[in-house]
Amino acid sequence: MKTSKITVSRGTFTVRDRGNKDGIPVIMLHGWPESSYCWEEVTTFLDPALRVIAPDLRGLGDSERTLDAKAYQTVELAKDIVDIIDALRIDSFFLVGHDWGGIVAQEVALLIPQRVKKLVLMNIFIITNKDAMVEAAKVMRAINCVPLWYQHFQQQPGLAEAMIKGNEEVWIPYFFGKAGRDGIIPPKVIAEYIRCYRIKNTPATGASYYRGERDDFKHWATLGGKKFPMPTLYIYGNEDSVVIPEYLNHIEEYFDQIKVETIKAAHFVQDEKAKEVALWMNNFLQVQAANK
Repeated sequence: MKTSKITVSRGTFTVRDRGNKDGIPVIMLHGWPESSYCWEEVTTFLDPALRVIAPDLRGLGDSERTLDAKAYQTVELAKDIVDIIDALRIDSFFLVGHDWGGIVAQEVALLIPQRVKKLVLMNIFIITNKDAMVEAAKVMRAINCVPLWYQHFQQQPGLAEAMIKGNEEVWIPYFFGKAGRDGIIPPKVIAEYIRCYRIKNTPATGASYYRGERDDFKHWATLGGKKFPMPTLYIYGNEDSVVIPEYLNHIEEYFDQIKVETIKAAHFVQDEKAKEVALWMNNFLQVQAANK
């Protein structure tokens, strides 16, 4: 995909675009500590009638490194995406999100539900599903929240900035685990994420996603019980140690229509199983039907 910079009222962002401007837009949002590059392999298997548009979220990839922590509240990140979509003069679209991109995608879907034709989420909790959050938190507390250590680490003032800078080649590969070590996730992919994390101030801006969680949870509490009206596909890598199965409890109660597909993969399901993820998306999005 081609990359370009786009400047909107909320800042300057890098956007990957398949370039087929007559195609049906599908907005694809990455998570932490990745960039929009995570969709490159998936895109090779996607229906050519889809126009893939993949922005780098604020503070990650090659987008701007805002140091104001309030800019990383998920509803604010969603407003970034809406600004980008509007600047590209896109009305209705498919929406895809993984990890933090999946949270931002949910916020976008709640902000402008009439414009989101279909929603695809991967390995992230549902921000309106309060019961599942409570149940997952209970499981995590039983194991002393060990899988969440990196979140607590980054929430400490100044620690990420002091300890990650200069150590990105250790920090980033750690999170891709065995799939990265065994080459299931290609080295060039992880190298690209390392490159982006070496950009000035990224340890701070990457940490801002976790430093704002307290305010995010207060905001999500106000959304409790809301349902997503658009048809939704949830793709779950079932070897995830952070987004554990309990987060999927009651999931059908929060969508008018949802289909869950489970795959043997860890958290970064689109990096590990790009072809399978793309095929499920093709089947769900049904581009030809959407054109009618």
